[in-house]
Amino acid sequence: MIEQLQPHIDLALRHARSGMTVTPIQRLEIGVGQATSGTAPCLYRSMICFILQGSKDVVIHDTLLRYDSAQYLVSALDLPLSGQIHDAGDGRPYVAVSLVLDPALLAEVASTMPPVRDADAPGMGIAINTMTPPLRDTLLRLLALLDTPADIPVLAPMAERELLYRLLQGPKGRLLRHIARPEGALGRIRRAVEWIRDHQNARLRIEALCDVSGMSRASLHRHFVALTGLSPIQYQKQLRLQEARQLLLSGDRTASDVAFAVGYESASQFSREYLRQFGASPVRDMRQLRQTIGSSAAA
Repeated sequence: MIEQLQPHIDLALRHARSGMTVTPIQRLEIGVGQATSGTAPCLYRSMICFILQGSKDVVIHDTLLRYDSAQYLVSALDLPLSGQIHDAGDGRPYVAVSLVLDPALLAEVASTMPPVRDADAPGMGIAINTMTPPLRDTLLRLLALLDTPADIPVLAPMAERELLYRLLQGPKGRLLRHIARPEGALGRIRRAVEWIRDHQNARLRIEALCDVSGMSRASLHRHFVALTGLSPIQYQKQLRLQEARQLLLSGDRTASDVAFAVGYESASQFSREYLRQFGASPVRDMRQLRQTIGSSAAA
């Protein structure tokens, strides 16, 4: 597999730096990194992730998913998860390409294909599938456009449509088709997730989630937990803590200031939940993160 993906790896490393790189191709990003120690909380967007080199562990709802360059991952909605990357050894970094999904484009491509009757309940909102030669070839054509940026406006949308077509043809096409159907359970929970993200710093109102999703309280809770592994309140808490960590890392605000900024009413409660989530107090966590970033920059 590594030989088949070497052209992809060469392209990715030519156009990306350590960490996450936003490419000139809309919705396409490249991640490069070294092995991490232990799992760390992270936020997966609604996207497809292709690992080109190395591997990754993802934990959702006490379920461990492990994938590498022989598979790709489908995330049907924004999901707070725990993840751990593994490099390929011998100094070769972890390299991955992610494509954020556009539901409207996905629906447009799906509408050109023969109709398929799917069950309404999509199950867990994340899945892993086997990489195929046609999908690998299409991904290479998309990445190759980074070498000819003048071609991106015309050819990138065509390559993205073909990529989505190949994905819809795969065994996990059912999960992707659910993304394009706003009237289904997944579409309704996606609307609830969007509402929580838009109001993550305010008190969570279950009645508002029921209204925006068009679901009863019981149905909302059942489908939300099935898809995300979390209750709506737990989901909001994860988003708040992720935002708090970014605010702490990007500025000189105190932990108390950040706690109130992300919606906590008690700084002590924020510190307790931050410690439980990230394994260290806000001050200690920031010290460790900055040391890690400094070491990576020096290397």
